[in-house]
Amino acid sequence: MRCENYCPRCGEPGESVTHAIFECPPALQAWSLSSTPTSPNLFPVSSVYTNMDYLFWRKNIVIEQEQDRDPYPWIIWYIWKARNDKIFRGIDRDPLELVRYPESECQAWFDANEVPQPVIHENNTEEPEVLSLGNICLLDGSWTSAAHFSGCGWLMGTKIITRRESALHSELEALRWAMKNMLQHSTCQSFGTDCKDLIAMIKEPHA
Repeated sequence: MRCENYCPRCGEPGESVTHAIFECPPALQAWSLSSTPTSPNLFPVSSVYTNMDYLFWRKNIVIEQEQDRDPYPWIIWYIWKARNDKIFRGIDRDPLELVRYPESECQAWFDANEVPQPVIHENNTEEPEVLSLGNICLLDGSWTSAAHFSGCGWLMGTKIITRRESALHSELEALRWAMKNMLQHSTCQSFGTDCKDLIAMIKEPHA
């Protein structure tokens, strides 16, 4: 079976990789629209090795290596994809499209690989505030209207008691139990609870 080897975009006989990527008129137009520096008899030329040598090394004479964000790898890929679209799908790609989309892909790649610099706040002498519980006995009470029992808990244990009249009563029972035990085992006189009503009742017993 004989296959005709010609360029599907310009009809050039004997299509090669060099022709498809660097010499075909749509490819040439794409390179001229790109940010890659081009020059007659320097780039692009009829040798794929010379072209790749230029893209890899020699163009850095024109562009500082640290500032080199040339999207040529993406441009090569999309030129080749455009060639395949013409063969297999009959689609002609706009050369400007072949440049702008690779450029956006290239920019997205560099942005994704940038390491964010830490923000340094000058003259920030404030020390972070650290909460210290110190010698505090933490306690809690549990209560639900549908249960037959209430619960008490403190630093050293938990217990179940007959259901009290309200959640506040359960919290008060937990405090009473914790204070009774702490008097036997420690000199701690500080207790912590998350029940605002219990705290208010202790601070203002006659309110």
